[in-house]
Amino acid sequence: MSFAKIKSNAKINLALNVVGKSKKLHKIESLIAFIELHDLIFIKRIRSKNHRIVFNGKFSKNISSSNTISKLLKLLERKKLIHQKYFIKVTKNIPQKSGLGGGSMNAANILRYFIRRKIIKLNTKQISKIAEYIGSDVILGLDPTNSILNSKKKIKRYRNCKKLFTLVVKPTFGCSTKEIYSCVKKFDKIKFYNPQKKMFNFNYLKKANNSLEKIASKKYPILIKVKTYLRNLEKPIFVRMSGSGSAFIAYYASKRQCDIAQKQFNKDHKKYWCISSKTI
Repeated sequence: MSFAKIKSNAKINLALNVVGKSKKLHKIESLIAFIELHDLIFIKRIRSKNHRIVFNGKFSKNISSSNTISKLLKLLERKKLIHQKYFIKVTKNIPQKSGLGGGSMNAANILRYFIRRKIIKLNTKQISKIAEYIGSDVILGLDPTNSILNSKKKIKRYRNCKKLFTLVVKPTFGCSTKEIYSCVKKFDKIKFYNPQKKMFNFNYLKKANNSLEKIASKKYPILIKVKTYLRNLEKPIFVRMSGSGSAFIAYYASKRQCDIAQKQFNKDHKKYWCISSKTI
């Protein structure tokens, strides 16, 4: 059997507010998009006693044998939803600990593959429970389009939003999601209780923010310099950290501006990872 090929796009937080905390997790609301930057997943059934999961590519180092994909496969087996073993190869183009949701989106897209190929049959509630068990943002990757997540974990998705060109920059270090959230001391007011497509308009996005950005920047002051530099690079619409960091994104209205900015950034910051991409 030949491999099926799956794209696993990076998830970005255009805005993020921490609005409270439950027993285990913080409650957030977020404006979400996906960009063309993606991992590539190759999957096929195999005759074996065990699943085989292999990571390669630039950002494949130090991925634990207990990862989002192995966690998903174990759960599906435990629930007797899959009865065969799979060989899964992942080419990692999305950096780890960047706030771009690489691992979660890998699991989301494999779950999506199983559902679409009718390998597993689940109702909406069952899908949500499985996704949440793997990771809080996995559910978002099951339909990678512009989305608004409210504080009650409800998601509203929007098609045909205006595209943004993105200069994605990651310093030489990553941020631990657990560590950044552990430093949250006060909560934001709820702002996305009434989701609307206009929230993806440039003027609205410029006024929004990511409340985790201050925390990450306090812990890693170099991030302040990164943001300041990006703000003065080809006049972006806005610059913001994604998720819990450490990636910062400068948003542009044109590809030309974004490509010029990337060229200049690479010239001045040779040690940093940087890519020009676009919302899908």
